[in-house]
Amino acid sequence: MNLALARTYILERLTKELSPTFSYHHVNHTLSVAKRAHEIALSEGISDEENLVLLATACYFHDSGFLLSYDNHEDFSCQIAERILPSCGYNSAQISVIKNLIKATKIPQSPDNLLSKILCDADLDYLGGANYYTIVETLHQELLHFERLNSNQNWTQIQIDFLVKHAYFTQTNQKERTEEKNKRIVELRSKQDTQ
Repeated sequence: MNLALARTYILERLTKELSPTFSYHHVNHTLSVAKRAHEIALSEGISDEENLVLLATACYFHDSGFLLSYDNHEDFSCQIAERILPSCGYNSAQISVIKNLIKATKIPQSPDNLLSKILCDADLDYLGGANYYTIVETLHQELLHFERLNSNQNWTQIQIDFLVKHAYFTQTNQKERTEEKNKRIVELRSKQDTQ
């Protein structure tokens, strides 16, 4: 598995081909997911090199489907991975693992093993992070631009509902992010009360 080759290929495509209207799902999101997934993996005791490479590859490809479609982008991400990764030295069993990791990130998330739990937590890490408000506003703008939301909808209530339903899967993020995430719920409810 040539992770460097796979990473270079997909990061170049995301950088060059994604429209600037992808204010949330852009290359920086992909890079931050990969970084956080690696941190969580080490914290969760993942040390096997193959598993770390499979996880990293899934991180880099998990939103690549946005290059083709806004809807069902996970399915398109799997298609891109399936088409590109053999030329990067990945075998069919490894690609199957990567595709399952990517599919687990579809909302509502559905991880069925530790690697997929790590990817899901890394993907939504910002919910309990210090930059929550900045990041969520980029998502808001993107959803408005792609008409997945209209300006009449109550964005604050949508955020509250999402945060309340969401739970981190790994012990690492439960410990490191849940308290901050719960603070966001309180803050948003307070904001909602004053609107």
